[in-house]
Amino acid sequence: MSRERALEIARRLREARFRALFNGGCVRDQLLGVRAKDYDIATDARPEQVTALFPNALQVGAQFGVVFVPEENSRGIEVATFRADGDYLDGRRPESVSYTDDPAIDARRRDFTINGMFLDPKSGAILDFVGGRDDLRDKIVRAIGDPERRFAEDKLRLLRAVRFAARLGFTIEPATLAAVRRRHSEISEVSAERVRDELTKMLTENHARAAFELLESTGLLEDTLPEIAAMRGVEQPPQFHPEGDVWTHTLMMLEGLRDASPTLAWGVLLHDVGKPPTFTPPQYAGDRIRFNTHDTVGARMAEAICDRLRFSRRDTERIVALVENHMRFKDVRDMRESKLKRFLRTDGFDEHMALHRLDCGSSHGDLSAYRYVEEKLAELTVEQVSPPPLVTGDDLIEMGYRPGKEFREMLQAVEDAQLEGAVHTNADARAWLRERYPSV
Repeated sequence: MSRERALEIARRLREARFRALFNGGCVRDQLLGVRAKDYDIATDARPEQVTALFPNALQVGAQFGVVFVPEENSRGIEVATFRADGDYLDGRRPESVSYTDDPAIDARRRDFTINGMFLDPKSGAILDFVGGRDDLRDKIVRAIGDPERRFAEDKLRLLRAVRFAARLGFTIEPATLAAVRRRHSEISEVSAERVRDELTKMLTENHARAAFELLESTGLLEDTLPEIAAMRGVEQPPQFHPEGDVWTHTLMMLEGLRDASPTLAWGVLLHDVGKPPTFTPPQYAGDRIRFNTHDTVGARMAEAICDRLRFSRRDTERIVALVENHMRFKDVRDMRESKLKRFLRTDGFDEHMALHRLDCGSSHGDLSAYRYVEEKLAELTVEQVSPPPLVTGDDLIEMGYRPGKEFREMLQAVEDAQLEGAVHTNADARAWLRERYPSV
């Protein structure tokens, strides 16, 4: 739908005697033979002329010549006026812009050559004023013009250089890479939300290992996620982790991520974040390296990281749960039926399963607990795992119990009995409660 809508918008701009060119990522993707997710349009029409043609357009960036034309089920089509940018004083946005009718001037303000090309949707002609086609052919990420200036203008471009190189399997051009390495600490000036979103894209674009290796080699990992950088060189017991240290293990898991949700991807990245601070070397002959309570320590650290990066409450809870529960799989065959069923009905349990599979596949390779849980999930019905309650707090009051903190314990205990198959009806549950909680 986006391409058809973009073509329609371009057609209406041309009919009004304005230029209308596709630009940026959609042009790059077309030249790579990849389906574009979004389409942006560059034009010589001024923002007020665009909104006159599209009265429902949103002027969210009109001061920078950017207007969004809404589209159902998408972010909308960005229509931006050709412009030159003034000075960037905040490391993100220009203090002023000046409009132009020349797309070549507009191209020179953009970030990387592979993102600086235009396409005429009517003729199919590519307008390349910055050498983007050559860099696509040679698989190079190169800043347009002076890389020092490009990164000074918008510090997020430090991360974007890494992401595009990893996602496309390209190398970063030497001068551009040198500028990233010189300026890496400036990423701390970028808002937490923008850093989070860029890191999330790295984690979910199916090239997470390459991205994080580049982050590490440029110094950006230490600046954005020092807790992950701390994994380097932290040894693990070879009988469980023949692959090597915690960093290597985490990279192997990232390499296995395919079409992962953001919460699963972050859960994988952070699942062993508690190992560096809990590392304990062997204490006696025959002992081994241990990471006691690294799951609970890691959960607290993951929550702090999510808070720092301004994750939503829901996403934070999902990520923290993945970290906190990742060691529970080793005990599934010894769990009571009630405890196992409660585990199986954990919110987003498919992500817990996926993390455990990656964890095992990137270490000892033993998937027996994973297979056991798979069998249980196939065997049990939804009602068996999460049955409707047999009694409620109102029932307890009716039975003569005084409301208080014991109610929670009583209701959980009778649900455990239900999950174990010891009670099946309201009458069973009441009798069971009378026997175990005789005082009223």
